[in-house]
Amino acid sequence: MTVTLVHPQGVNRVDVHHQVAVTQGSRTVYLAGQVSWDTDGNLVGRDDLAAQAEKAYLNIAAALDAVGATPADLAKVTVYIVDLDETKAEQFVIGRERAAATLGVQFQQPSTWVGVTALAAPGYLVEVEAVAVLA
Repeated sequence: MTVTLVHPQGVNRVDVHHQVAVTQGSRTVYLAGQVSWDTDGNLVGRDDLAAQAEKAYLNIAAALDAVGATPADLAKVTVYIVDLDETKAEQFVIGRERAAATLGVQFQQPSTWVGVTALAAPGYLVEVEAVAVLA
């Protein structure tokens, strides 16, 4: 395994992700921010943050698959959420967990969530970028 997720003692343990990822590998994969596009570039889940988060994570899985990687190879995720608040954070987790259930995986990598005023196109509520490490 190229990525080991850790909950270190002495650091607050949160339920939604691990605080540390230790990697051992020779290839690093940088994924561009994924939004809720379908394969034709159409917005999926207009006005539904959970649906958009779900599709963004399904797009991450597809991008990883294209280079021979899986969600288990993810080392770090950065999430951008428009007008982030507690309710939107909860909706994000719901969508991420739906994608995880569909894929039969867990998304527990270290992550940083950033509240933003807007994303690149109108209607987009969440964007997720990621780094993976492969053997």
